[in-house]
Amino acid sequence: MGRSIKTPLCERLEIDLPIFSAGMGPIAGPELVAAVSNAGGLGVLGCTTMSPEQVRTVIRSTRELTDRPFGVDLILPARIDQGGATITDVATQIPSAHREAAARIATDLGVNRSERSTNHEPDRNALGTDAEAQIQVVLEEGVPVFVGALGSPGFVVDRFHEAGAVVMSVVGNTKQAVSVARDGADVVIAQGTEGGGHTGHVGTLALLPQVLDAVEVPVVAAGGIGDGRGLAAALVMGCEAVWIGTRFLATEEAGIAGWQKAGLVNAADQSPVISRAYTGKRFRLLPNQWTEAWEAADLDPLPMPLQPVLTELTLGSWATDSGGKEGISMNGAGNIVGLVKEVVPAAEVVRQMAQNALACLDDMPPRGTGAR
Repeated sequence: MGRSIKTPLCERLEIDLPIFSAGMGPIAGPELVAAVSNAGGLGVLGCTTMSPEQVRTVIRSTRELTDRPFGVDLILPARIDQGGATITDVATQIPSAHREAAARIATDLGVNRSERSTNHEPDRNALGTDAEAQIQVVLEEGVPVFVGALGSPGFVVDRFHEAGAVVMSVVGNTKQAVSVARDGADVVIAQGTEGGGHTGHVGTLALLPQVLDAVEVPVVAAGGIGDGRGLAAALVMGCEAVWIGTRFLATEEAGIAGWQKAGLVNAADQSPVISRAYTGKRFRLLPNQWTEAWEAADLDPLPMPLQPVLTELTLGSWATDSGGKEGISMNGAGNIVGLVKEVVPAAEVVRQMAQNALACLDDMPPRGTGAR
């Protein structure tokens, strides 16, 4: 008789499979999130850069596509203190040396300032809007899962618990895991450095057992997991689900351009690099002309939100209009990208991952029987 991969966390969330899609900003829109949730997993919207009205819109759009549970992901630090500050407000804090270097890079890359500014409103909010307003919308809309990234969700835990929501927190080391669990997070998502996007320094295989030993709440594995073997390994280790980003980027529903998906398919395990060029924090992505030029400039990255604002002012909508500019558009990816061989529907990713994980677990000998 085959084993089940449904975990206690799945039961709590009322989902069928321990497979979560990461809240990858606007890439993780209603189509991707609904597809994952409809397939039995947990889709998570990435809403950090959205206004409160946009957050409400994508939540309601997701509900039109699925009646299954899903989540909302917000980056917490440096946003709470912004109070709705605009790009223009924050830009006054950017050193002139960084402004000048960014302008030179943009000129070298052929960024046309008039083209960049055509559809770009420079006074819009630097990172979406006031986090408090975003959080209030998520609460009002009754989303069952809230995910906090980069900082502790402790200041909102009680409010989400009162609303009946499960609070999860993404961490990159054991100290952070202990801290967010102490602050009331119901679930810790432990991401190893192999993961795409914002990532830490500790490898996944080293991080997971330490976090599992350090906290009593459920642990979700992230970073370097992209198929059923990774899911099976995480479950055997004691994790109750996996948090998947890179593999879901190369799906039909992911909100990136076709050339970006092709880049993922053609990439290898060593293709992604760590860069601070876009956000000021460690971000694993496929390199491009902007990241390479920034590294060559030999300038220290600015802290959030200054570096994102500098990038926004320099590149603006020019980086994304008409399907994106391959030389400067950010294309996050983890080291697992070498496993991505084709673009498929998100539901197929979920199905194959669950099926292959079950096959791996069924093929394992019972504990204590020795090697086969």
